Amino acid sequence: MKIKIIKGNKENQTTNGAIRFTIIAIILIAIFCIAITPVTFQNDTYYTIKVGEHIAQNGIDMKDAFSWHENLGYTYPHWGYDLVNYYIYNAFGFSGIYIATCIQAVVLGILIYLVGTKIAKNQIFSFAITIGAMYMIRGYIAARAQLFTFILFILTIYLIEKFLENKKKRYVAGLIIIPIIIANTHVAVFPFYFVLYLPYIAEYIIAVLAEIIIYRKVEIFLLNKKINKYEKQGKKETLTKLKDKKERLEAQIDKAKIKRTKELQEPYKIKITKNSNVKWLILIVIICLFTGLLTPIKDAPYTYLIKTMQGNTTKNINEHLPMTLSQETEVMCAIIIFLAILTFTKTKIKLSDLFMIGGLCFLMLSSRRQVTMFAIIGSVILSKLILQLFEIYTDKKEKDIVNNMSTIWLIIIIFIMLGFSYYMGKEKLDDKFIDQSTYPVQASEYILKNIDLKTAKFYNEYNYGSYLIFKGIPVFIDSRADLYSPEFSGKEEDIFMDFIDTSSIGQFYGDVFEKYGITHVLAYQNSKVSMIIDKADSEKYNELYRDKYFVIYEINKDETE
Repeated sequence: MKIKIIKGNKENQTTNGAIRFTIIAIILIAIFCIAITPVTFQNDTYYTIKVGEHIAQNGIDMKDAFSWHENLGYTYPHWGYDLVNYYIYNAFGFSGIYIATCIQAVVLGILIYLVGTKIAKNQIFSFAITIGAMYMIRGYIAARAQLFTFILFILTIYLIEKFLENKKKRYVAGLIIIPIIIANTHVAVFPFYFVLYLPYIAEYIIAVLAEIIIYRKVEIFLLNKKINKYEKQGKKETLTKLKDKKERLEAQIDKAKIKRTKELQEPYKIKITKNSNVKWLILIVIICLFTGLLTPIKDAPYTYLIKTMQGNTTKNINEHLPMTLSQETEVMCAIIIFLAILTFTKTKIKLSDLFMIGGLCFLMLSSRRQVTMFAIIGSVILSKLILQLFEIYTDKKEKDIVNNMSTIWLIIIIFIMLGFSYYMGKEKLDDKFIDQSTYPVQASEYILKNIDLKTAKFYNEYNYGSYLIFKGIPVFIDSRADLYSPEFSGKEEDIFMDFIDTSSIGQFYGDVFEKYGITHVLAYQNSKVSMIIDKADSEKYNELYRDKYFVIYEINKDETE
């Protein structure tokens, strides 16, 4: 009896130690995520509020309501997110939007940690890697639909891994619901959902093909066909030869199976597993392909990304451009850690994980915004590798360290993380929701009070167009870039490229103004257009307003006639 009581106490201590660390880790992750969440909003936030308001009042009409260009078609690519954002703003203002963004960042950070603990089976390394992952993607934490889909993608990885582990129906339900949500909140990444399945399917196909080749299944199949044929024909001599050949072949296969079983148990570097549940995973993928139909924006889940790639927007927007690795210190460090672990240690990696991390690296180098997926999903894979590395080169178990961690060490971890969180967040303490050096706050008020918007056609720049929409001022362009390309707008003119060429003085701005019948110009004071107007072309423009950051011109009527 005494032995059982002591054992029970130890088990309780073990459980309590793990729970205690998890609670502390979650609290520290939440604090850190709030610290790195920016107070100042990005340009997309402003138009999402206004688009959500339009949907609430008018429904989804597939037409643009915010630029002065006539009859532009609009896809409403994240209508669900826009609508929720509007309701939050309508109820709580900008503070509500900021708090909602903090909550999403916290949920993302906690999920990365919890998925790491469930799949990678460790707590300390998952905690440290979660902090690193959130630090890497700090520039992409914003009141935008992408933050919400980050949460959905880490959940997808968890559900796939758990389904392959035990094939429970609740995981199937989750995997089917997620693409429906994506199709209605961020349609541009709908195809990426299916990319997450490819490494698992590819590993399964390779495992099946390896068995077919190594075990010579095709040859056995053909021999059986011949044996059946000659049995019907009664050719005993030929039949005997075929059966002998089959027996020899099966003996060779038995030896190959023994050898392969040992190799699979102790592979040199890459572990290949034939998980029969992948067959059901393929069926789930097929079902999910049809979930894109469950949206009011028609066929957008299937066509949006294709149209985007056909246009010029991805070649001119910074976050879509290829990554320059030498400028991304955190990414280089992460890649070096992966390579060092796989090259110089005895750790082994699952083929599906290798495919996943390799594919994410390719996507990240092709488009810098994909660093987010590399950090979020790669964190789970890195947790597995580091735990394996730790257990190979030490005689300790990570869970034993967690369970026996002293209060002093926990206090040290808490103070380090609180200090790091303060360091990351202190620069934001005095920030405002709207940066007046980036967005024309005062200039917009001047426009609303002094200019007739029914007749005015403003030329504005890309970065603050969304704020003008938020203020109710019709725009030439805004950060809904795809809207202004021919693939989406239904127009022959490429409004987006006309803006790019004008802002870079690739073509004369006066020609563009005349082409679109522009009457007013709102520009940054230090933009190329405004500087040329001030220095060499001022007689054609009346300066109506100027503040520290922005200037407004009215084009002389003689010039527009």
